[in-house]
Amino acid sequence: MQLFYTPDITIPTYTLSEEESKHCIRVLRKSQGDTLNLTDGRGNMYEAQIIDDNVKRCIVQIVRTEPNYNKLGYELTMAVAPTKNIERFEWFLEKATEIGLETIIPLDCRHSERRIIKHERELKVITSAVKQSLKAFHPTLQNMTSFKELVKAKFDGVKLIAHCAETINMRYAISEVVEKNDKVLILIGPEGDFAPEEVEIALKNGFKEITLGKSRLRTETAALVAVAQIAVINQ
Repeated sequence: MQLFYTPDITIPTYTLSEEESKHCIRVLRKSQGDTLNLTDGRGNMYEAQIIDDNVKRCIVQIVRTEPNYNKLGYELTMAVAPTKNIERFEWFLEKATEIGLETIIPLDCRHSERRIIKHERELKVITSAVKQSLKAFHPTLQNMTSFKELVKAKFDGVKLIAHCAETINMRYAISEVVEKNDKVLILIGPEGDFAPEEVEIALKNGFKEITLGKSRLRTETAALVAVAQIAVINQ
């Protein structure tokens, strides 16, 4: 199954972009009468038939629509400090999209090593993962957000912060504070971890501390472990 991401799709007919048309006709060697699968990234999966196999403007006709295709039963928002090596952050974006989540927020913390990302580039990474993993829901990538702004923002769900401090008395595993179908926000800090005052601010704003195990994990690894654990809880 080959999936095309078409956020501006129209019904009953739609014209693929020039880039997607070339990929469809030249690379995949599709022709008039062949069937394609498309998604708008908002949960709709479309089955379409090629009615004009023009290499620059391939036109398809929608023959079937399946709403809420493989919709997750939970809402997960991951706020993650982008890594100095952007490829490691992009690896997280790709793998987290494959597993499943709703929103990704690049987080600007006191110890952050990267405070700027190329939003369009990172969106392309997510879109590629959506197509590869055959998902009908495209995760939202928000703009870089400051730690203080995020922790003070309203969030109607379970709020968690993962950190490596060894001085806290109470430690929770994700499975101890999250139940199936919960709406969850998880904060993952930079390589230097959250500053103590950041943890304190988060706790004052209703966040719970969590541990991801005894090993000290890289930022992108910790973030992906959290995504995977939430997915397991919701199986």
